[in-house]
Amino acid sequence: MANPSNIELVYPNRKNFYPVNGVTTQGWFAIDSTLRDLQNVALFRGIPSRSNKFDGNGYTILTIQNVAKQIKPQGGFWLNAQHDAFYEQHNLSMSSFIVSASRTVSINFISSPEVNFFMKIAGHFKHNGPSFVFQFLAKEDFEPTTNQTYGSILSNLTFVKTFSSGILVPKSYILQLDNKQYLIPHTSLVQDAHKAGLEVYVSGFANDADIAHNYSFDPVSEYLSFVDNGDFSVDGVVSDFPLTASASIDCFSHIGRNATKQVDFLVISKNGASGDYPGCTNLAYEKAIKDGADVIDCSVQMCSDGTPFCSNSIDLGDSTMVAQTPFRNRLTTVSEISSNGGVYTFSLTWPEIQNLTPAISNPYRSNSMLRNPNESNSGNLISLSQFLDLAKNSTSLSGVLIIVENVVYLREKQGLDVIRAVLDTLTETGYNNITTTKVMIQSTNSSVLREFKKQSKYETVYRIEETISDILDSAIQDIKKFANAVVIGKSSVFPATKRFLTGQTAVVERLQKSQLQVYVELFENEFVSQKLDSFYDATIEINTYTYGFGINGTITEYPFTAARYKRNRCLGRKVIPPYMSAIQPGDLLNTLVSPLSLPPAEAPNLVFTNVDVSEPPLPPVAKALTSSTNAGAHSGQTRLPIFLSGFFASLLLM
Repeated sequence: MANPSNIELVYPNRKNFYPVNGVTTQGWFAIDSTLRDLQNVALFRGIPSRSNKFDGNGYTILTIQNVAKQIKPQGGFWLNAQHDAFYEQHNLSMSSFIVSASRTVSINFISSPEVNFFMKIAGHFKHNGPSFVFQFLAKEDFEPTTNQTYGSILSNLTFVKTFSSGILVPKSYILQLDNKQYLIPHTSLVQDAHKAGLEVYVSGFANDADIAHNYSFDPVSEYLSFVDNGDFSVDGVVSDFPLTASASIDCFSHIGRNATKQVDFLVISKNGASGDYPGCTNLAYEKAIKDGADVIDCSVQMCSDGTPFCSNSIDLGDSTMVAQTPFRNRLTTVSEISSNGGVYTFSLTWPEIQNLTPAISNPYRSNSMLRNPNESNSGNLISLSQFLDLAKNSTSLSGVLIIVENVVYLREKQGLDVIRAVLDTLTETGYNNITTTKVMIQSTNSSVLREFKKQSKYETVYRIEETISDILDSAIQDIKKFANAVVIGKSSVFPATKRFLTGQTAVVERLQKSQLQVYVELFENEFVSQKLDSFYDATIEINTYTYGFGINGTITEYPFTAARYKRNRCLGRKVIPPYMSAIQPGDLLNTLVSPLSLPPAEAPNLVFTNVDVSEPPLPPVAKALTSSTNAGAHSGQTRLPIFLSGFFASLLLM
């Protein structure tokens, strides 16, 4: 009982040793305390990696009757009888207890990993009584009654059927992983069990646990692989996060990609499907289109020869393996861009960049969460022209988003005109005559967008970099002069502290009231990217921002998750189920977080004003630099041919 409770602090002298299934085990045991004793013991999280913010609430140990009275479970109870043989050795009868409990509470399922327990309890319930479910532990563990391993019992399901109507197995019994955390072909367990007349229940589901790379960190996809794979379906799941399990099965199972969309917003990619492939590569864009993105994006960078291409950063070290090539000797420091050294796109020609190996982004490497390792260097960077042709040939896309930054520096110091390069490429690829594919130009610089407005009829999108708590009417009116839409961060919609949502702003409402579309970034599948209010589920997070708050678009590295959400059949019902209700910001923080763990109040975020919108006019394009200058260090830069940045050094050690 030491995990998960504070019993070792309350009763430090009750630590004991007992043989459990033949193994001497040390710890605090329930048999050494009365129920009255245990009322002094408080429960806390059983998995240390989870947040400790809920531990100080003094939650006490509950009896079945307590739970029935306080929670009133609609579906009755599933009681799992662990260690029946152990309790019998101490003159305690698990079977007698459960039979007695069945007289006061509704019990729908009874499970146990011990055969003898079912033999003892079988005669106490009628045919319409609870379902008996035999629980399989690790295949190499021994079942105490038969002294066989659970793996051995698995091969004799007809025997299991003699005392049980179902089985409960770890998910690895059905879908196994290789040593790289990828799925291998499923076993025949579900089909075999169903043939033997047994129902199959699966355990081990948790939103914050490692799952197969095939699922792209999306727990909904994992559930669906057990109930909607076209080959078999299990009969139930046991989950640490029942909200996600319920929503997966009820709202998303057995819906095709052409199912009716229940909610309307744009799914905008971030560097393509950059959670699955290196960003801005042909593979990332192709997957984003296949996954149902409405709009794919290209962050335009410039080569030294003036070719515009797509890359998530002007520093090639952020998106390629340039540090492992001879081009690392072109490492330079550009104070206008970053205080750290980098190999910048304008230091290489397009043929040189085309030969670089791309690298997938791993923003949560410190959490040991690596994205799709088998494809971490797959694909090729593509030019803006190739990107536009790819989008033009797609029948499912509604638009493209072209992102333009660093315009002033490139004009003044490199003699490169990004605006002209983008407009010329759009014309060359025929977009000036296309009406079916919308073109949007995004920038954080208002002067850049004003210039695009002056020279074209494309829609423009203003990105507010700062996290803001409000925006003045004067700022909104200024934005309307040069932009059709605004991009803001998630925290500008729902402020947060210590991974908890604290409330909501009026920013979205104020922008939309002025006829500006609002797109929000950045949506990711990794559970560490989300606030605790979303229960580590990217779909629940999307639901809160779209159905709950009405934003016009999500910018995401995992377009599949957002596109699937749009076909959520639960949203087409007159009564929305509770597991698809929008999160109420502040509820979790104010009702469940221990008072001792409440974070200190933080200073309010910025109020965005018209001063923040204003930018000086763009400078003229400087005279183009010579090719010899472009090939090496540039004017105003410090060449660092020997000393590599920490980022490059770490890449070389990989």
